[in-house]
Parts: sequence; structure tokens; C-alpha cells
Amino acid sequence: QVQLVESGGGLVQAGGSLRLSCAASERTFSAYAAGWFRQAPGKEREFVAAISRNGGNTYYPDSVKGRFTISRDNAKNTVYLQMNSLKPEDTAVYYCAAALTSNWYKIPTVEYEYDYWGQGTQVTVSS
Repeated sequence: QVQLVESGGGLVQAGGSLRLSCAASERTFSAYAAGWFRQAPGKEREFVAAISRNGGNTYYPDSVKGRFTISRDNAKNTVYLQMNSLKPEDTAVYYCAAALTSNWYKIPTVEYEYDYWGQGTQVTVSS
């Protein structure tokens, strides 16, 4: 069982930045692709970013491309989400997730591909 703990959320003004972290309990975290999702009030959870096991591949939807950057440090069992140029519509609870895979280059983009989820961290962007 892998435990994921997010941190770094908070309140920020539009145009500002935040960096989210996701610490994994699994010492072989490099066996997992990782991703970030978010859920705004009254909306379905949506994909935000994903990164392959070795960090070589990443993927973003158009809504955050060019503003958000996902990265990972396997030595620290941690995944990051750097969020720049934040907008009020980025307000949501952000969740990290991990997907066990034998494919070093896989970048899962849908919820059912992920095996473990964190509890989420709130990000609020004021206008």
C-alpha cells in the first residue's frame, strides 16, 4: 500500500505561483508513474499533469500547458507540481496519484490508470 501526502496548497492572488509536493511512502517510487488531478466544487475531477517513471516524459492538458510543470525526485520519493500564472479557474482541490507500471515511458492521463491517491490539498486563487 502506497501512501501519498500532498502539501503546498494555499491562497494566492491571480498571476501568482505555488508549488505542490507529493511525498510517497514507497521506497521504490521509481516503479510508479505519477500524476496530478484537480476537482473544483460541483465539477468532476480532471487531469492536470502526468510524468513517467524516469521523469523523461510529461503531459499536460491545454488548460494548464505552459503554466504548470510536473517534476519528480525519485531519490526523495516526491513529485512536484509548479504552478505559475495562476487563474481563479485553477481553484480546486489538487490530488496526486501513482500508477504502478513496468513501462518507463508511460504517462497515464485517466483516473482508472492510477492505483493510489493522496487526500488532496486545497488551492484557492483570488481575483
